[in-house]
Amino acid sequence: MKRGACYRDEGQPSSDGRVQCGAVSPDLRVTADAPSTSACAREHEGETSIERASGRLSPSMTVMRRGAMESLYTCCAGLDVHKQTVVACLLRPAEGSESEAKEIRTFGTTTTALVELRDWLRAAGCTHVAMEATGSFWKPVHNILDGHCTLLVVNAAHMRALPGRKTDVRDAEWIATLLKHGLLRASFIPTREQRELRDLTRTRTSLIDERSAAVNRIQKVLEDANIKVAGVATDIMGKSGRDILAALLEGEMDAAAMANLARGKLRRKRDALEQALEGRMGAHHRMLIALHLEHVDLLDEQIARISAEIAERLRPYEAALVRLESIPGVGRRTAEILAAEMGLDMERFPTAGHLASWAGLCPGVHESAGKRKAGKRRAGNKALRRALTEAAHAAARTKKKDHTYLRGQYRRLVVRCGKQKAAVAVGHTILRIAHHVLAHETTYQERELVQLDDHRRARMQQRALAQLKALGYDVALTPKQPAA
Repeated sequence: MKRGACYRDEGQPSSDGRVQCGAVSPDLRVTADAPSTSACAREHEGETSIERASGRLSPSMTVMRRGAMESLYTCCAGLDVHKQTVVACLLRPAEGSESEAKEIRTFGTTTTALVELRDWLRAAGCTHVAMEATGSFWKPVHNILDGHCTLLVVNAAHMRALPGRKTDVRDAEWIATLLKHGLLRASFIPTREQRELRDLTRTRTSLIDERSAAVNRIQKVLEDANIKVAGVATDIMGKSGRDILAALLEGEMDAAAMANLARGKLRRKRDALEQALEGRMGAHHRMLIALHLEHVDLLDEQIARISAEIAERLRPYEAALVRLESIPGVGRRTAEILAAEMGLDMERFPTAGHLASWAGLCPGVHESAGKRKAGKRRAGNKALRRALTEAAHAAARTKKKDHTYLRGQYRRLVVRCGKQKAAVAVGHTILRIAHHVLAHETTYQERELVQLDDHRRARMQQRALAQLKALGYDVALTPKQPAA
């Protein structure tokens, strides 16, 4: 887009694709770097053009609202963080004038280079620094600058770049400009203690996934050897399964002898297990199974070490973990993940809705022309959403005699929404319950079936009345007398 182009108030082009000239809003004016030469600019003398093609103004422009937008910070900086470089733009008053001085420098991402960045900002008197949350690259910068200035880690989606004008320098300028005028909202950065706990729980989850992959590889080798033990035994890595695998590694090929190694309930299936163990085990099969079993044992040891460290760090918060475990579907491991991801102090989330929105579990909103359309939910916290979805599936599998509200909610929704959407909806409910039990320091209390039926009956009455009123009827409800 040319610098002299002038937009209407709505910022919309005409039907033929060309931008038409229109009046500029008196509440929003822009001073450009260079004078415009377009016909629109000459026609509206004293007013300059507005660039709204991407939804924001150019970084090289100063936004004016009834004169000049108020600057909240006199000396601030914006950082464009990358893997190996950090581009910094420092904004501060120029010496001896009322204009603004802009200084741009590029630093490395090593500790020594980041210390130089910190010293440069401190020497300039910088009080506020903003940077994008780009993967994990922001963490080293945050570690060095934390405590030396007011540090904002902001969502990169809130700062759109103009097409054809995106450079690292312009990104840093735009971040600094938005920060100066107070147009940035800081993301939630937990304390160092909670961040360390997150590292432990997320690493444990990765190790559990890796262990599952190793067990699947063992199953693949057994299938290649015509051994169908996984079709009979629920857990091939249980005590009976490990004994059978050990016998196979020792060269045992008698299916009846290996079937007698079954324990517990599996002994009832010895005939089926004997048929499943008839196979063609080769030398390379034994070598692969031995390697995979060693890998599984190593992962089990690492998972146990991390779990012990997590339990030790959460020992002072045992009461809060017990409250979370009172929710159907939430076990100790899930409670630990909830404590690491969202924390146990609910003061930072005023309501359960704020927590659900931050976690990315609330429904998306897309409304246009008074019509609400299907909206995508936000990405949110993926680790927290995964834990809540697993808890939802666990709550849906509770026994029928142990009726729970979450199980009933899942069974109602799965019919019309499918398993995945129903699990997300139940996970949303679990998260709201978790906020309640932590904020009020109470345990989960299951509602009785009579209460659920009364609530459902009231909802049905309200829905029926609303439909009749929409058709133009005035309805008065008269309870029916019970039969004698």
